[in-house]
Amino acid sequence: MIKNDLFLRALKGETVERPPVWMMRQAGRYLPEFMEIKKKYDFFTRCQTPELASEITVQPIRRYGMDAAILFSDILVIPQAMNIEVEMKPNFGPYLPHPIRSQKDLDSVIVPDVNDALDYVMQAIKATKEKLGNEVPLIGFAGSPWTILCYCVQGQGSKTFDKAKELCFTQPFVAHELLQKITDTTIAYLKAKVKAGVNAVQVFDSWGGMLSPVDYQEFSWQYIQQIIDALKDEAPVIVFGKGCWFALGDMAKSGASALGVDWTCSAHNARYLSGGNITLQGNFDPARLLSPPAEIKKMVTQMINAFGKDKYIVNLGHGILPNVPVENAKAFIDAVKGYSP
Repeated sequence: MIKNDLFLRALKGETVERPPVWMMRQAGRYLPEFMEIKKKYDFFTRCQTPELASEITVQPIRRYGMDAAILFSDILVIPQAMNIEVEMKPNFGPYLPHPIRSQKDLDSVIVPDVNDALDYVMQAIKATKEKLGNEVPLIGFAGSPWTILCYCVQGQGSKTFDKAKELCFTQPFVAHELLQKITDTTIAYLKAKVKAGVNAVQVFDSWGGMLSPVDYQEFSWQYIQQIIDALKDEAPVIVFGKGCWFALGDMAKSGASALGVDWTCSAHNARYLSGGNITLQGNFDPARLLSPPAEIKKMVTQMINAFGKDKYIVNLGHGILPNVPVENAKAFIDAVKGYSP
């Protein structure tokens, strides 16, 4: 079906001629063609208009020829669908004017019919699949329930997510009910995405590393495990927990097809902690894309050699930064495509 199936083969752990490559947040803010669209339409208009979302998704594929596309969307479309207001403020980021901090606040939060509330995402998938023409696989994604809770309770981004943690530690019943509602919505959402045509899904636990290993099990991992259990027979699931090296052992036994690794965990440690049998994805420091292209090429080759070419997907250790020069992103992709062991 798909002409370049390198990414899907790596997810299955098959032997490949070179590892596949894509970049988290590749559809977006570092590309001049994206900035042209950004000037005309606000953030959620771009997410909610299938024609725009699909165009933004394929822009990096046209320019660089990565081995997988990732749908342009946002993790906060889930709380929006759950009756929680979310704004995207320029030069500020997400802002939720009515954070969830009590049982009363939680009572107005719904588990929606995702096919209705998030139909625009499914339409964007169909439009994107058409534009991709089976050249490369398409990845759909969602935030982890804990990461979504962080925004829903804090009301905005944070260095500590202290209010989110306070809710978990002082009103655990409310936190767990909210986490379960988010989990149920996310499972339905990802299943609908697979039905609409995505070839794999990724769960982003961007704020998992905010929790201690014990609290991570209680407030994050058990909910991600529910998502994996519900999805793994329908599509490969990649789990990326930023700062969650301590959980790689549990993650490796979860039924996920691959685990994302951030740049603070070496290839050696990631292979050791995950037991050495699961496909790993990562872990180039996004800021390292600001290095000269020749340096990037050298570091990418070293990174592939450290992880090994099989059971490995080349990626960044978090999303690409907006100030990365386009030729540096090209150097990263080209270094992988030109790799020979």
